[in-house]
Amino acid sequence: MAARTNGSWRVHGLSVEGYRHRRDNVPCQDAWSCATNGSVTVLAVADGAGSRPRSDEGSRLAVDLAVEHFGRLPASEGDGPFVNRVLRQAFLRVADDFADSTSGSGGGGSADFATTLTVVVLAPGWLGHCSVGDGFVVLRAGTEDGERQFHLLPQPDAVSEYSNETVFLTSPDAARRMRTDCVRDEGVDAVLLSTDGLAQAALSWSGGVPQSANESFAAAVLRSLDAGTVAAEDEKLAALLRSDRLTALNGDDKTLLRAVRVGGAV
Repeated sequence: MAARTNGSWRVHGLSVEGYRHRRDNVPCQDAWSCATNGSVTVLAVADGAGSRPRSDEGSRLAVDLAVEHFGRLPASEGDGPFVNRVLRQAFLRVADDFADSTSGSGGGGSADFATTLTVVVLAPGWLGHCSVGDGFVVLRAGTEDGERQFHLLPQPDAVSEYSNETVFLTSPDAARRMRTDCVRDEGVDAVLLSTDGLAQAALSWSGGVPQSANESFAAAVLRSLDAGTVAAEDEKLAALLRSDRLTALNGDDKTLLRAVRVGGAV
């Protein structure tokens, strides 16, 4: 899709099916959405559970509900506890509506639509982050020795030390394992959200745990959005996400949702 300007942010998103899904003619189970309500912009990505028969529908429903409910958050500046509280309330409304919409669908009910969900709220004076599952968010803020700096936001805790099990929006303990954060840094001028299909490429790892952003990857994928040339490079980005190099790192579906502040940091 062409980049769109949402309020003071230029936004572009793209989801592509992974190698296994292309091979087996299975639809992409990732989804993304964005919306602006007044001075609040909401970005959301979701990764449907590959083992669930309707997870592609679930991921789409999750991001649609996220931009609806998180888009209603007040734009007024509040302290960290206030922001975390309203983020949690919005998440619970999303989860409730998701359950209401899917529980009567037969089969395994809501579990058939299982999906992760990662949301960023861009508001005047603060940035809110809410996530359940293994999506991730990278911020660009500040410089050091003339180089722009990238920061990986904390992710929800793993289910256990010995398990790579993912928590979904439909998991019984989703509300407890959901993570919220408030960032109050007006130097933030770019945001990158992704599902776990890009984790190996976009993050730097140690001991099997993501430690920080892969700055070269983040800088490269934000460059065209900074320049406003995304429309001309849309197919090139899709080719990158489907490339053998990235597929060798992770064969899952891949989603990249990016936003840069128009005019740079304030």
